[in-house]
Amino acid sequence: MGDSGEVLDIKIADLKATAPRFDHESVALAHALTKLRNGLTAAGAPWGDDDQGGEFHKAYGPRVEQIEHATQILVTGLAGIHEAMADMADGHVDNEELVHSMFSRIQIPHGAKSDGR
Repeated sequence: MGDSGEVLDIKIADLKATAPRFDHESVALAHALTKLRNGLTAAGAPWGDDDQGGEFHKAYGPRVEQIEHATQILVTGLAGIHEAMADMADGHVDNEELVHSMFSRIQIPHGAKSDGR
């Protein structure tokens, strides 16, 4: 609960304004990943094919694949956050409208107190 006593204080405008940032960063990270892959491919195997180069590649190669895989997961995750925040904002608006419509049908007789007394 916040200081105002509100349990849930969702600001739809903030959700809608922030959600695209995640999409933007997802795209930027995907571009960086593509640049990394292209750069590494263009570099080939600059460490050479001698024993020391082979040992280096044996330790280095799998790490590159892990980094690329983990980065792809982040790209997908950031895009998913964008979609989830947009859906949350839309769902909250729909819920607010539903609650408003439910309570707007309640008629309080003239002269009666709204607390039921």
